[in-house]
Amino acid sequence: MIEWKNLDSEDQLQSIIEESYNSPQIIFKHSTRCMISRMAKRGLESDWSIDLKPYYLDLITYRSVSNAIAESLEVVHQSPQLLLLSNGKSIYHPSHEQIKFEELTKTLDSL
Repeated sequence: MIEWKNLDSEDQLQSIIEESYNSPQIIFKHSTRCMISRMAKRGLESDWSIDLKPYYLDLITYRSVSNAIAESLEVVHQSPQLLLLSNGKSIYHPSHEQIKFEELTKTLDSL
């Protein structure tokens, strides 16, 4: 089971980016109005078996934070979207049906 950490401010996003220089950081951007997003979230929750605690962004409520993610990390906004940050950059950012836990773990293993 995932222990989500809520992401709800642009200042917090900047802290996460800074922390990615020390260890990988994960952000899941979730639309509470989207069935595909719910399915992606459930898939992550059922397969999660790593020690990293991901950040959860309710992008309906915190759209400005989602916009800041796109701008700061230079990724196109998608929903749902999973971002893996390392050294201040998004090195993996699948969306929709491409969000797969096994692909995340492969990317983490390559770091």
